[in-house]
Amino acid sequence: MNVFELIMTDYTLQVVSLGSALLGIISGVLGSFAVIRKESLLGDAVSHSALPGIALAFLFTGTKNTEILLLGALTSGLLSTAIIMGISKYSKIKFDSALALILSVFFGGGLVLLTYIQKIPNANQAGLEKFIFGQASTVLLRDVKIIALLGAGLLLLVALFWKEFKIVSFDIDYAQSLGFDTKKITALLFAMIVTSIIIGLQTVGVILMSAMLTAPAVAARQWTDKLSVMVLLSALFGALAGLGGTVLSSVVSRLPTGPMIVIIISLIVLISLTLAPNRGLIWRFLRQKNNKKSISADQSLANLYHLKLDSPQSQGYEIPLIRPNLAQKKNGEQIVKEQLAWLTSKNLVREVNPSRWSITDKGMEYIDTYFKEEV
Repeated sequence: MNVFELIMTDYTLQVVSLGSALLGIISGVLGSFAVIRKESLLGDAVSHSALPGIALAFLFTGTKNTEILLLGALTSGLLSTAIIMGISKYSKIKFDSALALILSVFFGGGLVLLTYIQKIPNANQAGLEKFIFGQASTVLLRDVKIIALLGAGLLLLVALFWKEFKIVSFDIDYAQSLGFDTKKITALLFAMIVTSIIIGLQTVGVILMSAMLTAPAVAARQWTDKLSVMVLLSALFGALAGLGGTVLSSVVSRLPTGPMIVIIISLIVLISLTLAPNRGLIWRFLRQKNNKKSISADQSLANLYHLKLDSPQSQGYEIPLIRPNLAQKKNGEQIVKEQLAWLTSKNLVREVNPSRWSITDKGMEYIDTYFKEEV
């Protein structure tokens, strides 16, 4: 049975794949704003801070109903976000320090509560630890409907407040000068990010959820400078990671779904960092190499320019005159020849004979136009 047939016939795989893909889309869209605002670690803090809310929700209700547990997680996440913003605003502690402080305190408190719950003589408490690492295989159709409903609401809010979120994310001071209530807009955006994190806890867990929020947006940022395109690409990458990780974990036995989703999105990030035009490492290396070659060739052209001015009647010049600093070095003559060949291809110099070159009228014009002040 091939992968396509498996997807078409396995009901559980279809449900989990749909839930993971929806999670990827929602995380990708909301994560784009967190990345643009340079507050990606907020997702890490909120996801870890959700753990005590899950534990307290179980202690107070005695049930493992998903809606109740996620409501507790949402309350805890919103509380931690409010505390982080309050600390950074009303004290001298910086935003990143407040994140680290609240993350460790809330996550430590959550682990203490989980340990306490495990010692309660009640068999119903087993399974809460799935929220730490995630357990996508336990996602039911009812859970997917919750993700879809909340996700649709979040995406609708993004569409309605697109202009406000965009301007606040790029330049909050400019937004204030235009009369926008930046505090309310920021609070709404943070609440939406927290919600998107909470609905993904059951799939990838509190530890890995920050990757789902950040990685798709980071990958998308490498391919474009336009926010709308970035958001769409981020949603696409998130969906591909969710679907791919789910399918791979089903095809290959003993592969956990949540970590596989994160591995897939990490590979997408790696590919984007390497191959994306303009920002990709390979293209950047080639561009820098070409710029270095061009700058070095410009020096040879400038030398020919000066030589031409000094002796207008000359029929060309040899390498020791064109680049005396390179002529005596190892491979220096070959380097100069390569530069002259490149300049010849641009019709900036001409080869008088195999050992002599002269600047062309186009080369003189090029120097006069772009480099007259320097030369």
